[in-house]
Amino acid sequence: MSSILIIDDEKEICESIKMILDYEHYSVDYSTVTLQGIEKLFANKFSCLLLDIQMPEMNGFEVLKKLKENNSSTPVIIISAHGSIENAIKATRLGAFDFIEKPVDRDKLLISVRNAVEQYKLLNENAEIKQSLQPETEILGKSKAIQDILELIDRVAPIDTRVLITGENGTGKELVARALHNKSSRKGKPFVEVNCAAIPNELIESELFGHEKGSFTGAFQQRIGKFELADKGTIFLDEVGDMSLQAQAKVLRVIEDNKIERVGSAKKIEVDVRILAATNKNLQEEIDKGNFREDLFHRLNVIPIQIPPLRERIGDVPILVSHFASDITLKHKKPSVKFSDDALKFLQSLSWSGNIRELRNAVERIIILTDKKELTGKDIEYLVTGGKSSLVDIIDTSNSFQEFKDKAEKAFIVKQLKANDWNISKTAEALEIQRSHLYNKIKKYGIEKAE
Repeated sequence: MSSILIIDDEKEICESIKMILDYEHYSVDYSTVTLQGIEKLFANKFSCLLLDIQMPEMNGFEVLKKLKENNSSTPVIIISAHGSIENAIKATRLGAFDFIEKPVDRDKLLISVRNAVEQYKLLNENAEIKQSLQPETEILGKSKAIQDILELIDRVAPIDTRVLITGENGTGKELVARALHNKSSRKGKPFVEVNCAAIPNELIESELFGHEKGSFTGAFQQRIGKFELADKGTIFLDEVGDMSLQAQAKVLRVIEDNKIERVGSAKKIEVDVRILAATNKNLQEEIDKGNFREDLFHRLNVIPIQIPPLRERIGDVPILVSHFASDITLKHKKPSVKFSDDALKFLQSLSWSGNIRELRNAVERIIILTDKKELTGKDIEYLVTGGKSSLVDIIDTSNSFQEFKDKAEKAFIVKQLKANDWNISKTAEALEIQRSHLYNKIKKYGIEKAE
């Protein structure tokens, strides 16, 4: 039910509008004292505010200004006996959704309120979607290694210096880079990520510095490079160890004079960019092999941050699993899931060569393919480790998500049947389904004891 707030110093007006809206199944509250009304608005979630202009304590225009200063998203409909064009224009400029003259016309009121409520819902839905699409930025863990990294981030982030983040694939190097940006004075400015390993060597200079139209075959129009896009903000050079020597030389030049040149142009463009870099390679070894410039390494490695692999912070697995489970169940609109102590110990016993990324993928797989509310180690063992090649085969041979789920479900049921010596009753109990349901599954998938 949508909640509506009315702020008007005339109680009769408030009661009259409340009665109209109550009949249409809105939840309505009102205040005849402006400041009390504002307090109510900030303390609760209202889908719409109906606001008078002429009030003794604070007029409607002043209230609109206050709401704007506090970034209130509640749409405001002005209701006033002073329905001049000047007032309507002023209210609109201050962010009012609509303007209704007194005495209030019932139909116009209901249409305006309905539209305002729909806008409020839409804005909130868009905000939720935008939030869900944002990359995760929280670094989770209570291990000493993670706490030391968090402390270092707090110390280094406000200082406009270069940082080199190292660690295996999947350890969370991008999270550290984003945390450094979000806690710096550049927060709110661009954070531009460049995956140096994903860009062909012949294109990386164009990607980083841009190019002029006609500067090479295929350059049909001018392109702005990542360094220009990151001006006043942060550029994150991920997998910097895969950058070509030619591109490394140009990045070194940018560091030295804070200027870039687009490919095909001799004009220097000044940029104000903080450089963060990351790699899973041992850059000292790459220097010895002649693959990485030693002078660039020293320029990037002002503050080194080494992220430990998950196997060295195994105590953080329960925290990560809880966070991932909550996020994934919300994403897939599944009921909440609890991992038992036994399940968590099992997950902690694994080496996790793919680190946090692999753990998250495993949790997502478990949640999608099981329907239990509480999971044990026995429930998840096969889904995480059982026949890794079989799981790859299932993925490779599935042409749709439904086909993948069916094949994985069949494999899981076979595993449980084997674990319970093909005893239907015990297996059904372990799966927390009725025997008839299990029989139907066995028939559906053509499962035979030979499997």
